[in-house]
Amino acid sequence: MKCFNYLPHECQQMQQISDRISRLRENENLEEAARAVLKHLGELKRPYLIAFEEELLSFLEECAARG
Repeated sequence: MKCFNYLPHECQQMQQISDRISRLRENENLEEAARAVLKHLGELKRPYLIAFEEELLSFLEECAARG
């Protein structure tokens, strides 16, 4: 992960997003569509998620938690 010219709190936000995505990618039962969403979110060139992206990531986390 590269922080480029981000502020320390932005780097921390990026790390948190990256950690969430990594945990989800470890789920072997993840659907291909979900993997595509995670790939996109992981390639964003900004240290935050917009509201819709955050909702998508939270939804995937909820689905993964249900098994």
